[in-house]
Amino acid sequence: MSVTDSKASGIITNKSLQAYFFDSVNAAVKNQQLETSDEIISYLVNLLTTFSRSEGLFHYDQDGVSLKPLALMYSDALSETMPALRIRILQKLGDTALFISGVFSDSLNTRLVDVDYYVAMGGNAYACISDNLRYSQPSASAQPSVYDELTSHFVDFVDVLSEVTEHKSVVSDADIMRLYEIWMRTGSKRTAALLKKLGIDPIPATTVDFKH
Repeated sequence: MSVTDSKASGIITNKSLQAYFFDSVNAAVKNQQLETSDEIISYLVNLLTTFSRSEGLFHYDQDGVSLKPLALMYSDALSETMPALRIRILQKLGDTALFISGVFSDSLNTRLVDVDYYVAMGGNAYACISDNLRYSQPSASAQPSVYDELTSHFVDFVDVLSEVTEHKSVVSDADIMRLYEIWMRTGSKRTAALLKKLGIDPIPATTVDFKH
């Protein structure tokens, strides 16, 4: 079944969804002129496929459905004594932060923490994974890992997910202000490009020199 056929029937199979995300991620990477590895492409595709199912992102228990705070995930990782489990928790933290930043950044302006918090927490989680892997696998320490790339280009991959999952165009002053706020908080190249298309040239804040 193709993606088109599955959409027409109202059912999207995991295989067709993965194929759709593969094409979409590659298109977004090309459109944003990013140079990245095949491993990163596969990672982003698998992340989108996993979190497209609610059980991949949310926690279910007798109290209902919830999204575990990133700070609690980080605390769990720090207190975990088994390296493999620590890395698993850190990966869930990083993946959650990347997904939320890329897919739901517009809704974060009503929360206590904004997109820059998720970017910082996600990048730090991936960096911790790299450090843990180097510590546990010294012989492979010279080889850059996929987590190094996720750390150093976190905002670029947020932009990729945003392009893959965006649902609407900017239509109001509030949308424009939110774009500008996201750019100010993250330095997103994609957001800067969207602002320029709207005739707004984003200029980094500068320090005023009062010397005479």
